[in-house]
Amino acid sequence: MPIKSRIRTIPDHPKKGIMFRDITTLIKDPVGFRLVIDNFVNRYAAGQFEFDCIVGIEARGFIIGGALAHALGKGFIPVRKSGKLPAEVIRHEYDLEYGTDIVEMHRDALEPGTRVLLVDDLLATGGTALAATTLVEKLGGVVAEMAFIVNLPDVGGEAKLRKRGYPIFALVEFAGD
Repeated sequence: MPIKSRIRTIPDHPKKGIMFRDITTLIKDPVGFRLVIDNFVNRYAAGQFEFDCIVGIEARGFIIGGALAHALGKGFIPVRKSGKLPAEVIRHEYDLEYGTDIVEMHRDALEPGTRVLLVDDLLATGGTALAATTLVEKLGGVVAEMAFIVNLPDVGGEAKLRKRGYPIFALVEFAGD
């Protein structure tokens, strides 16, 4: 049973017309979770993409990014919502469909020139990934690649990120579904 078939779709959540792709059914399944991590490990252990650490976006990016960092012997850096990190932070405010949000990273999380693999569960509009990338770059880091379990190409995030020159990798896509 492949990864895509383990992802639950919830119609009309959080609002009518949205098909919510819920990865909790994927990661609660030990085989599904192993498939995700093993597929990412196979891609990144080969050395094709050089990076120094993994940056995971709250909250599901912590689950995937933490497991992947452990498997690859890399450090893990969290990007959190506002007010969650205890030390001095840098922050970036970005637009949502209805309002704004803020993400933060510790000011001492990266040295200039550090190459990172940015990890999250899902790529939709690309807003959160772009906000996290802004933090990485403010600290002088370089995004080697962005990795997602799910890409929703019809929503436009992939095109937005690729247009800005960021390499994208996703395990599965829900295009037109």
